[in-house]
Amino acid sequence: MIGVVGCGAMGGAMIARLVEKGHKVHCYDAMPEARARAEANGGTASETLAALARTCDQIILSLPKAEIVASVMADLVPHVLAGTIILDTSTSEPDTTKTLANAAEGYTFLDGPVSGGPGGARAGTMTMVLGGPAEAIAALRPVLDDLTAKTVHVGPAGSGHAAKIANNLLCAANLVLVSEMARLAQSCNISLDSLLQGVNAGSGRSGVSEVNFPKWILNGAFNSGFTMGLMRKDVGLATKLAAQGGLDLPATQAIAAIWENSREALPDSADFNEIFKYGATDHV
Repeated sequence: MIGVVGCGAMGGAMIARLVEKGHKVHCYDAMPEARARAEANGGTASETLAALARTCDQIILSLPKAEIVASVMADLVPHVLAGTIILDTSTSEPDTTKTLANAAEGYTFLDGPVSGGPGGARAGTMTMVLGGPAEAIAALRPVLDDLTAKTVHVGPAGSGHAAKIANNLLCAANLVLVSEMARLAQSCNISLDSLLQGVNAGSGRSGVSEVNFPKWILNGAFNSGFTMGLMRKDVGLATKLAAQGGLDLPATQAIAAIWENSREALPDSADFNEIFKYGATDHV
């Protein structure tokens, strides 16, 4: 039986996808309205974490940050079934993951943060980077195949979260850089659409230029489901990880400063693609 803890945009979409693929899914969220939405998507709501843990031997966490992951695990662990596999798809911190994995007795804790947003979760097209033992990942393979289009096992526990932090930092940097190049193109009387066609045919292309701009920016939609606040958190995790490693990463520091300095103009609730607007005197 599969359990999902965290029934927000991502967790709720994963619940709907798993139910659609024929899985029986129990779910828990601290917010009653989130549990109600999960039930509307076909999940069975558990009133407590303990009840979910006593019912499910495969548990997926979809939570906002490391502190909440640690708190949820403290409540789950006393009740987990022997042999349970817990997969943390949150964008958490590698050290937190390592601590939780090392403390696991009679169960396995894996990290598998995802890319693709709620739409990808609902469609089963996410990418997941996994950290932890290969045998536990193999045991989860039927679930992983229904939720993702691609999985990459990058190393031991904590590796998945480190790789996801790196991925999100690159996405944050590319959003800033392509946005600045859009203003440069405008100054040269080149349309943004033409710029993107040129870039995407060359070596400067990225997921941002190929996906984010046409899907959420060019059309003014800005409705990816991922917020400025979440990206600021992830960029902050990258600078924290660099500091822990004693690394001097000047480009990372510059990108982090841009995301932090945009806070007054772009609140945490704004779509993260709206960083495109920061510093622009008009829309391109």
